[in-house]
Amino acid sequence: MNRRARTRSAILDAAEQAFRDQGYGATSMEDIAQRAGVVRKTLYNAFASKKDIAEHLVLRAEAASEPLYRHRIDAGENALDLLAVMLSDSAGWCLQFPELAAFALSPRIRPALSPPPDRPSFQRIIRDTLAAGQAQGVIRRDEDADFLALMLLGTYAQHMTSVLAGAAFDPGQIRRILRLLVEGIGA
Repeated sequence: MNRRARTRSAILDAAEQAFRDQGYGATSMEDIAQRAGVVRKTLYNAFASKKDIAEHLVLRAEAASEPLYRHRIDAGENALDLLAVMLSDSAGWCLQFPELAAFALSPRIRPALSPPPDRPSFQRIIRDTLAAGQAQGVIRRDEDADFLALMLLGTYAQHMTSVLAGAAFDPGQIRRILRLLVEGIGA
């Protein structure tokens, strides 16, 4: 990593810990700068705002999740079971970081039908798992995997938004969402 990348990484590490310790709302840019060992000018040169930092933390979490599941897809693991694990893991992250989850569940830039081509994303790994499940015969084949991923993630995001607003979290709901949306409708 070059110096700029190391500085950005240190700022993201510091922000993640500050958000964990104090919460997003109670953390100031000054708190993040102090924890990262940088001056405010350096912080603002790296990130435009606290919201920008939060959005980059979400992107970093997405990128980190892809290799955790990619090898399981490649190994031929049952895609339906893997989707349940992926969404359950994501729900755990959302419950652990509810303020950051709000950025992940309602992104500033709305998702397109296809995952972003220039970076790893949760949408991509979900889409690839759905495609693998279609090949395995455990995921419905009447819709394209890109469309199914968008539909699944939109429904999941709405469910988790409700949970974060105070609704009870029931892990069985993830299986229900999968059953209703991707296991099969019709023949």
